[in-house]
Amino acid sequence: MPPQLSVVVHGPNTQGHLTALLDSLGAAPAPDIEVIVAAVGDWARETAREHAPGAVLLPLPDGTADAEARTAGAARACGRWLHFVHAKDGLPAGAPALLAARAAELPDTVDVLLFDHVRTTWQTSGAPSYDGRLLARAGRAETALDDLPALLRLTPMLGNRLMRAEHWRTHADALGTDDEVYAAYAALLTAARIACLNHPGFEHRELRPQSVPPRTLDDHLAVLDRYEALLEDTRTRTAPHTVLYHLMVRDSLRTFVRAGMPERDARTFFHRASGAARRWRPEGLRHPAGPEGLRRALLEEDAYARYRALQNANHARRAARAALRAGKRQLRTRALGLQYRRSLARPVDPSLAVFSAYWNRGVACNPAAIAAKLAELAPQIHPVWVVATDRVALLPPGTDHVVPGSRRYWEVLGRAKFLVNNVNFADAVVKRPDAVHVQTHHGTPLKRMGLDQMRYPATAKGLDFAALLARVDKWDYSVSANSHTTRMWERAYPARYVSLDHGYPRNDVFYTATAADIAAIRARLGIAPGRRALLYAPTHRDYEAGWTPRLDLATLAERLGEDTVLLVRAHYFHAGAAPALTGLRRAGRVLDVSAYDPVEELCLAADALITDYSSIMFDYANLDRPVVIHADDWETYVATRGVYFDLMAEAPGPVARTQGELTDILASEAWRDDEAAKARSVFRRRFCEYDDG
Repeated sequence: MPPQLSVVVHGPNTQGHLTALLDSLGAAPAPDIEVIVAAVGDWARETAREHAPGAVLLPLPDGTADAEARTAGAARACGRWLHFVHAKDGLPAGAPALLAARAAELPDTVDVLLFDHVRTTWQTSGAPSYDGRLLARAGRAETALDDLPALLRLTPMLGNRLMRAEHWRTHADALGTDDEVYAAYAALLTAARIACLNHPGFEHRELRPQSVPPRTLDDHLAVLDRYEALLEDTRTRTAPHTVLYHLMVRDSLRTFVRAGMPERDARTFFHRASGAARRWRPEGLRHPAGPEGLRRALLEEDAYARYRALQNANHARRAARAALRAGKRQLRTRALGLQYRRSLARPVDPSLAVFSAYWNRGVACNPAAIAAKLAELAPQIHPVWVVATDRVALLPPGTDHVVPGSRRYWEVLGRAKFLVNNVNFADAVVKRPDAVHVQTHHGTPLKRMGLDQMRYPATAKGLDFAALLARVDKWDYSVSANSHTTRMWERAYPARYVSLDHGYPRNDVFYTATAADIAAIRARLGIAPGRRALLYAPTHRDYEAGWTPRLDLATLAERLGEDTVLLVRAHYFHAGAAPALTGLRRAGRVLDVSAYDPVEELCLAADALITDYSSIMFDYANLDRPVVIHADDWETYVATRGVYFDLMAEAPGPVARTQGELTDILASEAWRDDEAAKARSVFRRRFCEYDDG
């Protein structure tokens, strides 16, 4: 018996959201529901194979249009009803089964089932739509559109309506268009009868505007073209025609006011919208009273200047209410300092580059590697490091630096052509259009980052996500270590930067260091020849106020014997961690290397790495040396911080859940046996793909 409902998932894996959608579909499979995945591009195809093994997979090449993907999915569907869901969107729990049950009740005279949806943005999740009241008024009765034309006011998208498969095939030309909004309206206009369900059956995800191409004048004019085509289609249908006309005028005025078009484009759009408003105005239609009626009258008269004057008057009336906000902005502007404003007014210095790492902790990480190579390839560019006052004494001799907040700090930040950081510069730093900002990052993400932290209170507490996005918008380039990182940054930091998929510069040393270099590092650390050195580098936990080692290091050292040295590296968030390690220096077998820089030298010195969820595992894997995971609190960490993949299933080596298990692994050959090597090889293929020295 054919399924009742075919869910047609289509499109590319935009910002990585396809995984959650497919997982929700697979969580409660039903015999009367089939899933078709028209996967556009390699990432979508790989995601579908991993997360929807029971679905019908249609691999489509990169660049395939949404309409073509929908059509391909519908052609393979066997269900009586079709539900088109874009790969970026989602489905509330239990929604497919609910929709299938409602559709099963409907006779073949009903062509479309309308239902409610929830809205998710980069800032919010699962907010109610504005459609619920209208759907509640419509009830469950079947109706013709001409009898209830207000249904055209429901959000026009294919995700909030089921279409009978036969209806889709009969009207394939109108419903298979590239313009999804037109197709959503056309589904109602071509339907014999329509049914409604006042229950969310779809999650519409609005992508951050700054992460997608900006809309052009042609895009805005295309909206007018769409409405004019719909109005032509309904010329003889008074009720739908009138509703569509009101929608066109409303959307025209909203676009004009909110789109932020250049003046020339705004005039062009206003003139076109004015012509459409006059041309399609239903006979005898009166303008509403009040300001709305005045705005519509000015639009029909093509009174651009008067409309602008009305806007200016409205802005003036709002000025009093905005006084407090303006005062805050003025205070912030003053905080930038007179010197910074003067620097910004001067030309950019093409020979000046500013570097910073780890919130101004010194010369380190990817910025340090870039600066070193810069001295070789472009010695004419002068590097200046931003360094906190208490870290200045640790700088390499001769390092030109500035202290945050100083007079020269604002001067170099204002005039530098290049700004390179592995975190972010201060919010007050202005992005000059002729300056280049390079975000190098400082790890491969296992834990949730950026906007993905919003759902995790332990880590999101105190974070200003609007300010974070403002900083992200300044990036011109984002350095990536692997395709996983590129994809996760795309969703965690949605903006228009260019991803540099070339590996982390700091990891080059893992490919260029010689045996003599490594011997010298081990000698500086006091590791005697022939001894096994294990680097223990745990990460920070958001749910912990401070840090103490999660391992009894003294006991571990005793169990592993005199031939093993433990190098203990606390996370850089815990500058005061040294007291926790006091008393552990046992005959040189436990060394606190928390203050040792660079960390890459510690990796080179170590025969194996012990870590939990730290991103150091991804860098260390470049050495193709054993990695052992100590994950005594994995479930708590996942619940409080969130992760991008299951480390327990995809670890780079053996996993220990207790200190006893860890000791057994390190005391035997399990830390470096064939199984460990196989796991490391798989891990390296995935996460070391760009690093090559």
